[in-house]
Amino acid sequence: MFETAGTTRDADETADSTHGCESCGVRARAICCSLDGAALAELHRLGRRVHVRRGQTLLWESDESVLVGNVLEGMFKLSTMTSDGREQIVGIVFPSDFIGRPFGRDSQQTVTALTDASICVFRRGAFDGFAEEHPGIQQALLRRTLDELDRARRWMLLLGRMTATERVASLLVEMADRLGGASGREIMLPLSRQQMGDLLGLAIETVSRAMTRFKDAGVIALPGGRRLAVRDRAGLRRLASA
Repeated sequence: MFETAGTTRDADETADSTHGCESCGVRARAICCSLDGAALAELHRLGRRVHVRRGQTLLWESDESVLVGNVLEGMFKLSTMTSDGREQIVGIVFPSDFIGRPFGRDSQQTVTALTDASICVFRRGAFDGFAEEHPGIQQALLRRTLDELDRARRWMLLLGRMTATERVASLLVEMADRLGGASGREIMLPLSRQQMGDLLGLAIETVSRAMTRFKDAGVIALPGGRRLAVRDRAGLRRLASA
């Protein structure tokens, strides 16, 4: 467990230094994909893999941002607190995504594991120093930042203009795409229907009714629990952009 102030107060991560970059399942999609062998080895020495259990928090909003890292497995939610003390989920982090705030002092969101997860983590100061010496990482961070900006703009459109049906379908499309939910293949949804509603600005009943309609139309299957299979991906995309 990290002892530095501002990191996981309630987490119980287990460090694992036995996995090298050559065994990383997200290397081709992560920000380190452009590094040559020597630079990759240098970055590897700065980091370590940690395991986080579902429900544990890695970073807290407004605390010093002392950690950054690549998500290797599992998913996280980004959340913030409203003025009246309610949690608002503002984003979801998937494998190969980058978490933390490089070149910034404070964390802007709380980062909490939605599932058991693994992360390649770095001390922010050490990572910032590495990035300053390796333009490839800076360019990758810039591209990732611009991608996140595009996603944020699309999310503004989703929340401001789309119907409830379009919102739920859009979220299911994103989760299926990012979690490898090929047609007919089951995935485990990381969010409860209540959390989906919080993210989409909808009541839990509205989310449930939309998913039931999708099931009745043969677009998705709901085998039970949080399991979901997309039976008609094109149909789900049409619902997301109707």
